[in-house]
Amino acid sequence: MKRASGVLMPIFSLPGDYSVGSFGKQAFAFIDFLSENGFSYWQVLPFGVTDSFHSPYQSYSAFSGNPYFIDLPTLAEQGLLTKEKLEQAKQKTPYLCEYARLETERLPLLKKASLRVSDKDKATILQWAEGTEVMRYAHFMALKEANGGKCWTEWTQHQPDEATVFLWLFIEYQFSLQWQKVLSYAHQKNIKVIGDLPIYVSFDSCDVWSHPEQFMLDDQGHPTHVAGCPPDYFAKDGQLWGNPLYDWSVMQADGFSWWRSRMAHQLSLFDGVRLDHFRGFESFWAVPYGSKTAVNGGWMQGPGMDFVKAMQEVAGDKLIIAEDLGDITPEVEQLVKDSGFPGMRVFQFAFLGGNNPHLPHNYIQNCVAYSGTHDNNTLLGYLWEMDDQTRKTMLAYCGFNGNDWGTGWRDVLRVMMASSADLVIFPIQDLLGYGADTRVNKPGIADENWQVRFTKEQIQSVDSTFMKQLHRLYYR
Repeated sequence: MKRASGVLMPIFSLPGDYSVGSFGKQAFAFIDFLSENGFSYWQVLPFGVTDSFHSPYQSYSAFSGNPYFIDLPTLAEQGLLTKEKLEQAKQKTPYLCEYARLETERLPLLKKASLRVSDKDKATILQWAEGTEVMRYAHFMALKEANGGKCWTEWTQHQPDEATVFLWLFIEYQFSLQWQKVLSYAHQKNIKVIGDLPIYVSFDSCDVWSHPEQFMLDDQGHPTHVAGCPPDYFAKDGQLWGNPLYDWSVMQADGFSWWRSRMAHQLSLFDGVRLDHFRGFESFWAVPYGSKTAVNGGWMQGPGMDFVKAMQEVAGDKLIIAEDLGDITPEVEQLVKDSGFPGMRVFQFAFLGGNNPHLPHNYIQNCVAYSGTHDNNTLLGYLWEMDDQTRKTMLAYCGFNGNDWGTGWRDVLRVMMASSADLVIFPIQDLLGYGADTRVNKPGIADENWQVRFTKEQIQSVDSTFMKQLHRLYYR
C-alpha cells in the first residue's frame, strides 16, 4: 500500500430522499467529496440483506445484496416506477433509516417494478443468474415466503412461486448493475472501495440450506456449536452471535471451494475487503448450541495458513485487511504476520493500558489504522465518556493545547495522519466531530443500531481546509 487515507461511510448512512442511503446520486456525490478532500479509499459495511435487527453481519446469503440500497429514481428512469410511486416513497426524516416503513413498503414497491420488466430484459436477467449462487438465493427467498417466513428446517412447501423467484433475481440484477456504475465512477476519481466480509453466515440462510455439509450440524440439521467471542472490553459475558460454525475439515478437503467463491464474489464488488474476525481462522470461540451467553464456550482450531493461501490465490494483488482485534494470542499474531495482510489498529483501544500496539507511535507501516470502527463510539463520544485522568493523558499524547477538550478529536486525526500506518481510515462521524448519538452500533444491544444517516449539508460541512492540510503535511 501507498500512504493514503479513507473514510468509513455505510451505504445506509448516505443522504437521500427515500428512507435509506442508496446507490443513487448521493453515492456519486460522496465519491466527489472523498476526491476533493484528498482521500483515496471509501470503506463500507457488508452489502448483504440484513436480519430483523438490520445488522449486515447476519444475512440470508453471503452472496446477496441489500434491496434497500437499490436507487428508486434510477428504476423510474428505466420506466419501472411511476413518478407517483416515487413521491409516495419520500421519507419523513433524513437523519435515520426508516426501517419500519421500509419493511412494509419497499419489497412490494420493488415487486411492482419487477412486473414491468420487458420479456427481453427478463430473459437477460434469467441468463445472468443461471447456475449461480444468486439463483439459489432467489429460490431460497421464494421458498421462505411460501413457508410463512419460517426457518428452512421447518419448511413443508418446496415449490416456490416463480414470480417471487424473479423478484429476487430482479433485485440482485439491479443491485449489481447500479453498484457497478458507482464503483466505476469511484475508479474514475481514483477512489478505491473496501468492502467488509463477515466471517460467519446466519443459520437461516441460503448458504447453510444449500451447503449443509460445510457446517458443524447434527443429524437433524441443527448446529452442534455456534459462534461468539469470549468476555472482553465490549461485553462482560462475551458475545453470543449464534452463527453456525464451519466444518473446516470438510472445507479443507475440497480446497475451500465455498470460501473461494465467496471471496471472488466480494472482490467483484470491491477493490479489497476487511476480513472480519481474522483471529477465527487461527482458532475460534465455539459455544454449545442452546447456551444463553458465550461465557461457557471454548477455543477450537481454525484452518490457519492453508485457508490464507487459498484466499491469497483468489485475491491476487487486491487488498485484504485482517481484522485482528479482540483476544489476540501469539499464534494469531504469527498468522497475521505470515499472511502478509495488513492488520488493524484502533485509536480508541490505545489508552486501555500499557505501551500497546494501538498507540500511534507503535503503528507499523503494514497496518490500517482507524480512529474507531463501526462498533466503537465516535471520537467525541469517546472523549466525553473517558475518565478525567485518561482524557488528560490522551490529549497530552496528541499535543492538545486548547481549553475546550471537546475539540480534541481534531488532534487525534492529526496524530493518526502523521503515523507510520500506510492507511488510516476515519468514520464520517469523526470528520464531523459528532457525538455518541451518531454511532453506528453498540455491541450486545440489539435495538437502535445500523440506522444513523447524514445529510448532504452535514457532509459538506467537513473542514476541507483542515483535511487538505493534513493530507499535504503527511504525504497521504
